[in-house]
Amino acid sequence: MFHQTWRRLAAHALVRQSREFELLRRSLGFATLSLVTVAPLLIVVAAADPLKQSGFASWLVDGMGLSGRSARDVTHIISPPRNVIGTTSALGAVTLAVFGVGFGGSVQNGYERIWGLPPGPWHRVWRQATWLAVLTAYLYQEVLTRFALHGWLRVAVSALTGLAFFWWGQHFLLGGQIHRRDLLPGAVATVAGLGGLRLFSQFVFTPLLVSNAVSYGGVGVVLIVESWLTGVGFVVYGGALAGHWFVEHRWWQRLIDRVDRNP
Repeated sequence: MFHQTWRRLAAHALVRQSREFELLRRSLGFATLSLVTVAPLLIVVAAADPLKQSGFASWLVDGMGLSGRSARDVTHIISPPRNVIGTTSALGAVTLAVFGVGFGGSVQNGYERIWGLPPGPWHRVWRQATWLAVLTAYLYQEVLTRFALHGWLRVAVSALTGLAFFWWGQHFLLGGQIHRRDLLPGAVATVAGLGGLRLFSQFVFTPLLVSNAVSYGGVGVVLIVESWLTGVGFVVYGGALAGHWFVEHRWWQRLIDRVDRNP
């Protein structure tokens, strides 16, 4: 019975694709690039925030869903010096931006691999830069809604903006080679996965942050943050893989046909 259900769902194909894609290895790479290339750039951007509400630590605390002592531990370790803007040269800012674009290229390569597309030409680097800018804006508004909205309204706004970003992001990085309709299931899976990761973080990473901060200091906090970023990478790539599997096995087409027959 179990094997029949497994084959009917074609879930084995999703597992096989995840192995071929090397999902765990790419998730670890996503986490490393996020911490090394994107985090410094976001620190500078957050320090230049005219509203002075969205320091990088606040962005991180909001994303991980932390509160109480765990949030204070992350803020204490991650918060940059107050003079970060004044000490960042033009060359340093450009270097951070270039590294950030490299992160966008890594995500683009992952999406291309999932959909079986050839790597995009080098002159499409402007897409990666634009995607990085929109990613920064998306994270910024997430923190702003944290202060302005609460309860289910915040959840609804966060889900809608996340769906819009990941739906648009796949289509944009892939250069429009995949129909928008086929990318929607992957965006939905990604947003759902990030919601689950947030709950997991609240129940697992929150106590671990406190205990690691006591036992290992700042290194322990950074280790938990890196583990969380690995989870984010797993969800981003895993959501796209699930969307591709959903379309490949015609589940998406069957759902559309059913809606068309019963308007």
